[in-house]
Amino acid sequence: MKKEFLLPIAVLFSICLVVSAALGLTNSVTAPLIEEAERAAAEAARLEVLPEASGFESVYLEGLPQGVTNVYRAQNGVGFVFMLSTKGYGGELRLICGVNAEGNITATKVLVHAETQGLGSKITSGTFSGQFIGKDSELSDVSAISGATISSNAYINAIKDAFAALEKAKEVG
Repeated sequence: MKKEFLLPIAVLFSICLVVSAALGLTNSVTAPLIEEAERAAAEAARLEVLPEASGFESVYLEGLPQGVTNVYRAQNGVGFVFMLSTKGYGGELRLICGVNAEGNITATKVLVHAETQGLGSKITSGTFSGQFIGKDSELSDVSAISGATISSNAYINAIKDAFAALEKAKEVG
């Protein structure tokens, strides 16, 4: 009776132990590869919005606007890249914005969004993001998307946060 009860428990425990060890081994092999792929994708995104940069260094700044998650300085001094996060209509909206040394936007790009397909998702179009290129902190002539004002205003406000962070970044050098 005792054997009939303990044997299945021992077998299940052994199976769980082997599977856990296999998962741990798999994770230890794949984690560095995944981390390197994420690092390379992040570097490629930074180069996409500030292509003149020779590389980037992370800049730590205190008192940044809440929506600015990371600031990177181009190693050759051509500008900064800002990682931004805000709340759109559909949820979290993550953007990247490049600003050159003269204080003009070189490019912006949506990295992650959950906006309504066909409406709020229009913020990912080149037509919308293209209107930011060459703009300074005034963002003159930048307009929201009709029917998607929450999403597009969230995008515009995130870019404004990037310019607020730019002022702090310039102070540090």
